[in-house]
Amino acid sequence: QVQLVESGGGLVQAGGSLRLSCAASGRTFASYVMGWFRQAPGKEREFVAAISRWSGSSTFYADSVKGRFTISRDNAKNMVYLQMNSLKPEDTAVYYCAASRTVLAGTPDSDKYNYWGQGTQVTVSS
Repeated sequence: QVQLVESGGGLVQAGGSLRLSCAASGRTFASYVMGWFRQAPGKEREFVAAISRWSGSSTFYADSVKGRFTISRDNAKNMVYLQMNSLKPEDTAVYYCAASRTVLAGTPDSDKYNYWGQGTQVTVSS
């Protein structure tokens, strides 16, 4: 089992940057596919990015964030990050970190992830 805690959210102007962090518990962190999802008010939770287990050699992004966001992991620190650049008002949402030992990395279905953090708010002003 793994517990996830996100941090790094906040208020930023359009065009700015933020880096979200997700701290994971447990000694088998490297074996988990890690993902980031977001949910805006009145909308369904949507896939943002994912990184493969172990070395994290494969990364996947939603079309809406491709080229602006970068997901990475540090297995020695049990951390996963989401670097967000060129932020837009439509990026405003609660961002969630998620983990799964069984999901195929890149699968955008949130119900395939077993573990979730509490979320961190990102607000982008125009």
